[in-house]
Amino acid sequence: MTTKIVIGLDGTETGERAMAFATDLAKLIGSCELLVAYVIEWSPYTFQTPEENAQRHKRREEEVELATSRIVTPAVDALKAAGFAAQGVVRHGDVAETLNAITVENEASQIVVGRASADGIKKRIFGSSTQNLVMHADVPVTVVN
Repeated sequence: MTTKIVIGLDGTETGERAMAFATDLAKLIGSCELLVAYVIEWSPYTFQTPEENAQRHKRREEEVELATSRIVTPAVDALKAAGFAAQGVVRHGDVAETLNAITVENEASQIVVGRASADGIKKRIFGSSTQNLVMHADVPVTVVN
């Protein structure tokens, strides 16, 4: 049986450290598949004009293509070059909820993310994505500093 680990990347150095930790873990496990996930934050509380709504689908596709080409594909290519079974996914949504959903859909057994902090009032009102993921995930979450 192959173990699956989801690696939540955010395009920062902490995401790179999360990927390094996940590869070390995969080496220890042996038969392991790594799923690189990038979530484009989307808030249901964003209000848009009718003109903005008309362009929304196009913008979403462009965002997915950009995140795939700049973050996910290079990460997956590096993992494959190092001998790992790897694939990638990019989605829009709430980071914690979407990473958890990706994990459940792919029957992964763990999520590895880097610690990133929101600052100021945003964190006090909404909490951090990492904190929400740790509190609500269906599988263990490893947070790399």
